[in-house]
Amino acid sequence: MAIQHDDITREEIHHRQIDMRGYRRSDGLFEASAILIDSKSHDFTPPGGARTVRRNTPIHDMGVTLAFDADMIVRDVLTFMRAHPYDQCPGGGDSLRALIGLRIGAGWNGEVRKRLPSCDTYTHLKELLGPLASAAFQTMVALRPSALNERDKDGKPVKIDSCHAYGATRGLVKRLWPDHHTPT
Repeated sequence: MAIQHDDITREEIHHRQIDMRGYRRSDGLFEASAILIDSKSHDFTPPGGARTVRRNTPIHDMGVTLAFDADMIVRDVLTFMRAHPYDQCPGGGDSLRALIGLRIGAGWNGEVRKRLPSCDTYTHLKELLGPLASAAFQTMVALRPSALNERDKDGKPVKIDSCHAYGATRGLVKRLWPDHHTPT
């Protein structure tokens, strides 16, 4: 049951914007880029901070770009920080270079956790890497052989049960792979 909010007012206190884009580069590589901007609707002093950030001024304004090839192998990583809450923040993106050589695909999030220790990596840049892998896939979806053709060791299409639309009981599976459809 949905909660009704007719008699509730809201005051915005935090605003996070995340923008992700995919590109084809002239050198044959591709890029997936993410920018994260946080701001508050009031003046804000970060916990333990020595300075106050004015209202509607970015507390965080940072980003990461993964350059990758057609096989989804990361070839370069670039980061930037235009705004950050603490003097110690710059340099927290340097550790992302450990992703060079990693394939964007199954096991990505686990490998990111292994390669990027929290104490050496800026948290918000690390948080962007899961959705950024999805943006990289969306960048390549029209350029790569269709994932609809991929099968597991038993011959079952790997897309089945990969998301709601591809659920084994859904009409899309019934239409694409009637032999693998599970009636409700």
